[in-house]
Amino acid sequence: MSKGKSELAHRIAETRKRCGLTQAKVAKALYCTSTCVCHWEYGRSEPGVAQIVELCKLFGVSADYLLGLKEE
Repeated sequence: MSKGKSELAHRIAETRKRCGLTQAKVAKALYCTSTCVCHWEYGRSEPGVAQIVELCKLFGVSADYLLGLKEE
């Protein structure tokens, strides 16, 4: 994980890539912009609770994992 980047930002980026999704595809699924997803991945902003729930559904992971509370 790069310096200054939150665990949430890191896990959004890594999980998206592991799922084979582009930022644009994530943005379309969550009804936001790819710039918004980019900002989440670089830790410039964070998704809201509803967006975290949708990210978990899209990626097939738990909120605990995405938030860095669990390793799997």
